Order: sequence, then structure tokens, then C-alpha cells
Amino acid sequence: MSVDGSAEGPPPRRILVHLRDEWASEQGLFASDPRVRTLRRVLVSYPEVRHILPDIISLESVVDARVVDTLAQFLQRQQWLVKSVDFE
Repeated sequence: MSVDGSAEGPPPRRILVHLRDEWASEQGLFASDPRVRTLRRVLVSYPEVRHILPDIISLESVVDARVVDTLAQFLQRQQWLVKSVDFE
């Protein structure tokens, strides 16, 4: 429910994670590799993160641009796993 009480509100924002080929065939962000599990724990520690899918991070619709930038930069530093990220 939105702030004004209507059922419609802005749609959730998303970060699309483009994985390296060797991880794309795995379970992506749900892989059992300890590095991926640690990455997941860090991502869900942000209150703006709603949920994670194998290649998508769903964010609150009113997420601050600085948080998105921080998450995108953090993910891009994970070069062993991530090719690139896009934001919707």
C-alpha cells in the first residue's frame, strides 16, 4: 500500500546482475560457494533490499540513489562473479 493509502504505488526498483559465464550456469546469487553466500549476507543487510533472485536484486521503490550507487559499485568490484550491473 502506498503512503496515500492507495493500493498502487511506485513499482519496486531492481538491480540486474549480469553474471560471468561460469556463474550464469550455476544458481547465480544462490550458488553455494562461500563467497556468494557472504555476498548475499552483505546485500540483505541493506534495509532497502526487498529480496534477491539468482540475477536480480529487488529494492524498495523509494530507495535513495546513493544506496543504489553504493550497491552497484560493490557488485562491480566482485569481478570474479559479476560482468556488469544495470538499474531499473
